[in-house]
Amino acid sequence: MTATCPRIFPRVAKAANIHTMTGGARERLAESLIAFRAVFANRDLRRIELALTGSVTGEWAYAIALAVYAFDRGGAAAVGLVGLIRFLPAAVSAPFAAILGDRFRRGRVMVASDLLRALATAAAAAAVLGGAPAGVVYALAGFVSIVSTAFRPAQAALLPSLARTPEELTASNVASTTIESVGSFAGPALGGLLLAATSAGVVFAATAATFVWSALLVLGITSEPTAGERGQGPGIRAEALAGFRIIAVEARLRLVVALYGAQTLVAGALNVLIVVAALDLLDLGKSGPGFLNSAVGVGGLAGAVVALALVGRRRLATDFGLGLILWGVPIALIGVWPHEAPALVLLAVLGVGNTLVDVAALTLLQRAAPDEVLARVFGVIESLLVAAVGLGAILAPLLIALFGVRGALITTGALLPVLTALAWRRLVRIDSEVTVPERELALLRHLPMFAPLPAAILEHLAGSLRRLRVEAGGAIVQEGGPGDLFYVIASGEVDVSVGDRPTAKLGSGDYFGEIALLRQVPRTATVVARTDVELYSLDRDEFVTAVTGHPESRDAADAVIGARLGTLRSGMASI
Repeated sequence: MTATCPRIFPRVAKAANIHTMTGGARERLAESLIAFRAVFANRDLRRIELALTGSVTGEWAYAIALAVYAFDRGGAAAVGLVGLIRFLPAAVSAPFAAILGDRFRRGRVMVASDLLRALATAAAAAAVLGGAPAGVVYALAGFVSIVSTAFRPAQAALLPSLARTPEELTASNVASTTIESVGSFAGPALGGLLLAATSAGVVFAATAATFVWSALLVLGITSEPTAGERGQGPGIRAEALAGFRIIAVEARLRLVVALYGAQTLVAGALNVLIVVAALDLLDLGKSGPGFLNSAVGVGGLAGAVVALALVGRRRLATDFGLGLILWGVPIALIGVWPHEAPALVLLAVLGVGNTLVDVAALTLLQRAAPDEVLARVFGVIESLLVAAVGLGAILAPLLIALFGVRGALITTGALLPVLTALAWRRLVRIDSEVTVPERELALLRHLPMFAPLPAAILEHLAGSLRRLRVEAGGAIVQEGGPGDLFYVIASGEVDVSVGDRPTAKLGSGDYFGEIALLRQVPRTATVVARTDVELYSLDRDEFVTAVTGHPESRDAADAVIGARLGTLRSGMASI
């Protein structure tokens, strides 16, 4: 009967499928919007996104004012010098500055970065308004760039610990990418308006205020886990190299970082090609580069809506590949079809691809890299991206000299689709390997000491659980023995005894073993399987790090231990 239905009623079956697909799409969009709203309903995520708004807006306004100030003092050569001063030290210092995000509380690192940038830009404002030599302003610009490299790695590494679900983490990355897109034209617009009405010194002072705004918002974050002992390496060189090492040995990270670097290389080339194409190929005049860049920004905002579809998806690697294709193909098509209207549309499509790439790449990296080196991984990526932008800007004129403007656009645009095609099977494999242990997650979420933990940490712990079966009558824990594992009962029942006295019976969803681990004492009771039992165990270090690293989880664990020790003394419970 079922086998014949599609043949007898093809139109009905097709309509039903369309209805199901449409309903599924509506349901996914509704879930995505709920997760997006949850980002701003989450007090700490809201603060970090608003802080990023201040930081990004200030950076862009400062960059515009600094470029204009340099041009007034020394022309195009001075603008180039300022670019070198800003980007070269940042590329070198990023892996080292990122150590701070793994050694100390990440929110405090962001605050320190903001305040130091505020002081430096305020000093630059005073230098400009006081008529100090341009070299002083340039030196402060280099300092601002170095200090800034600590902010974004810490921010990207902090997000997973504040998000309560995987969907909320992806939605947070969508919000961050949207803020970056808005800031990329709101910041320059703000800087340009202030410059038109005042001077570079006033813009520098306003930038200092945006950094203070960012710092005040981050200071109010309350649910950040403590730093614990993460990042305490044998030396600064070894710590700085930890991010490189984890990328080198982890195949998923290596692939995503390599493709992300290739996309940034193309972006660096596009910075040059878009100017040359606007002036020489499309004949748009001096305002042309601005129009074309605005099209990318508009596409980025549209991409934020598209990126909502990524919320809750497990196929982020192939979405990342799709974004890379949307990045490269429009550039190549502009070379094939060099007309103003199509170019604006194609660059808007590129902006959509840019948002997809950023959201998918950030989420993949946050899930794949261990938390203890996460900030350093992002530090390496920041260094790589800054270097790739510079290299792309150097390669673009060479491609123009070899192939002409149209040939350079086609060659540059073809790079990402070709690389994506070569890597497609590996991207598909990454998605197929990303399996969320739903049963284990459900067990952990119902335990009071794990319930407050962020989604990323819970997923990691669920993946670290080890299943074991014990037949009826088998001993699981012996009183007086060492405490090395925490246990959760998936099915079956166990008897708990102290000495020769039975004290409790535990069943599915119950747990034991936390007292010995958290209090560093021998086992306080014996646990024997009453029936055949299925258990999940968690290693001591994983358990202690997770529970003690989060204030609410630590408080819940203390309450559980206090209650259990009290009932143990009264002879009613165990362990």
